[in-house]
Amino acid sequence: MKKILPLITLIIIIAVIIIIFLSMSNKKQMVVLKEGNSNQTPLEIILGKYQDSDCGMIIDKMDFVSQVVAPDGKTWFFHDHGGMANWLKDKPFKDSAKIWVMSKDTKKYIDGRSAWYSRTDLTPMGYGFGAYENKQDSFISFEEMGLKMLRNESLRNPYIKKELLGNNGNN
Repeated sequence: MKKILPLITLIIIIAVIIIIFLSMSNKKQMVVLKEGNSNQTPLEIILGKYQDSDCGMIIDKMDFVSQVVAPDGKTWFFHDHGGMANWLKDKPFKDSAKIWVMSKDTKKYIDGRSAWYSRTDLTPMGYGFGAYENKQDSFISFEEMGLKMLRNESLRNPYIKKELLGNNGNN
């Protein structure tokens, strides 16, 4: 009996370890990239299941979501348009990719290259670029937004934040 007890204990410990590893392997992985989007249309994002391709954070709101679809159908997901522009800047397909952004004014996906961008929205990463279908005063084009990201002229820059938001930029 004394020889069997350590063996039973060892078997139980091994069984517990196997159960833990099996339960971990069954958990759903976060979605960072989807392949096969040959129609280059915006894909459905399930909140809490998709991860931003630029910063790695979980996408938990649709307000500033964007998607980049490469010509081969690979689709990447973002929760801040500034992060999308930052990620896209050095990709070989940056000029041929289809870009979809969630519009703040019409609440639907629109072409990111023809969208208008505010500079003062409170976005998840703090860049400030909200996408809109309808142009308003002080809104900028996609190209300008990309240039401002390259030049560090977003709300993450304290000088730009103060310039655009005045004393409210000191938060």
